[in-house]
Amino acid sequence: MAIVSNPARLAEQHAASLSRKPGSDIPGQVFKGVLISVTGLAVAFLAVLVGVMVVDGWSVLSERLGDFLSRGFSQRSAAEAGVWQGIIGTLQIAIATTVFAVPIGVATAIYLVEYADNNRFSRLVELNVRNLAGVPSIVYGLLGLAVFVKSLSGFTQGKTIFAGGMTLAAMVLPIVVITSVEALKAVPQGVREAAYGVGATKWEVVARQVLPASFSTILTGTVLSLARALGEAAPLILVGAATGFISFGDANFLETFTGPFTALPVLIFNFARQPGEDWSANAAAASVVILVLILMINGTAIYLRNRFEKKW
Repeated sequence: MAIVSNPARLAEQHAASLSRKPGSDIPGQVFKGVLISVTGLAVAFLAVLVGVMVVDGWSVLSERLGDFLSRGFSQRSAAEAGVWQGIIGTLQIAIATTVFAVPIGVATAIYLVEYADNNRFSRLVELNVRNLAGVPSIVYGLLGLAVFVKSLSGFTQGKTIFAGGMTLAAMVLPIVVITSVEALKAVPQGVREAAYGVGATKWEVVARQVLPASFSTILTGTVLSLARALGEAAPLILVGAATGFISFGDANFLETFTGPFTALPVLIFNFARQPGEDWSANAAAASVVILVLILMINGTAIYLRNRFEKKW
């Protein structure tokens, strides 16, 4: 039986919907206000944190920024101490971490998404990888001390940048795997089916279609995970990062990876341990330096994502 609508009644309902003011949605407006307040609170907390660091380290940043960035660590005087060795060591650790973590992480994600069967074992592996992303960094430091410094000392040469990079790589590896898995899953299935339709093999589909399509998201996740690793001090201290030492001089670039090393988080920790306001100012100024470095890395990730991102 057909139902005949009343045109006059429909017209009244349409007019009522048009005359309804957006402000009449009180629950929606309250929820929006809560979201704005929470966001503002988070931004304000970050602004206060950065402001405190800048104020505490202003005497260093304003009076001797050039010397602070170009000098090495010194225990004789806070006025002679700098972070040059920490910056170099941090960049070297970033290179080592990327070399060890990215290939393994992306390869694992490709296997889980493209090759592994959707069974209990693969789901268990993915669940455990997600759980590993929440393990405290100091646990990875103990792992690095036991495995990379002692058990694999023949390869890493003991307390070196290789050991530190492999430790941080183990820490960020779950994050790289998770972001890569989500990036690969975000590629529309139609892209794969179209490639199979023209006779492409499994490897050709993955290498020429899926990976290029997900490259920007994988790159962004990798860079952001690296930014997190560069701020960690506990794992590096456990694997033997030495304050103020870095293997330069007559050594070539590759040889520096097998010598004593330090990093910005380790220098900040040791600056903060020293008594006196001058050392505290050095710690605050070094915190600003590492914050700027991480912001530059995050900005690079955003630029590369926008540069290579594909719209579906």
